[in-house]
Amino acid sequence: MQETRPLTPAGRRIVAAAEELFYARGITAVGVDLIAEHSGVTKRTLYNQFGSKDHLVAVYLAERDRRWRSLVRATVDAAATPAEAVTAPFEALRTWSRTNLRGCAFINALAELPDPSHPAHRIAANQKLWLLSLFEELAAAAGCPQPTTLATQLLTLHEGAVSTRPLPLDCLPASTDLARRLVRAGTEPGP
Repeated sequence: MQETRPLTPAGRRIVAAAEELFYARGITAVGVDLIAEHSGVTKRTLYNQFGSKDHLVAVYLAERDRRWRSLVRATVDAAATPAEAVTAPFEALRTWSRTNLRGCAFINALAELPDPSHPAHRIAANQKLWLLSLFEELAAAAGCPQPTTLATQLLTLHEGAVSTRPLPLDCLPASTDLARRLVRAGTEPGP
């Protein structure tokens, strides 16, 4: 990936237009001509700012990832107990999903960009690995006896809820409830 430098106002407009278009229409369906048109810049400006469409896709996903992680961290920090913190990413997903109706941009990117060497593929994959690691860290802090196993279960529930968001059904409440039961089973003293 190209060296990161501060975005100019034109660069921010390009990223905003790219985010809207990539998320709504898909990464491979959107060309740089359309992004340039929607952001009010020339293709030359777009290439001067980002070098390539691949780098622009990576910047788009990195910015979404930064916002997602910030929301998750704030939700974790607001949790009343360590056990509640373990399921805080589900609450963050509830908030996030209010304005992100096409499912997960990272899952969508992984489907569209299967080459692991693509810079955007790496960002999308790392987002999922970060969430798995966070679940494990939170489960360990809550005293769950098998934090690695629980983290995998919670990631599976979370990603299942994410992937069903575009459908006319809402699996998030049931996934959140099951996640809470799994955490309680691991943190409550036995009989």
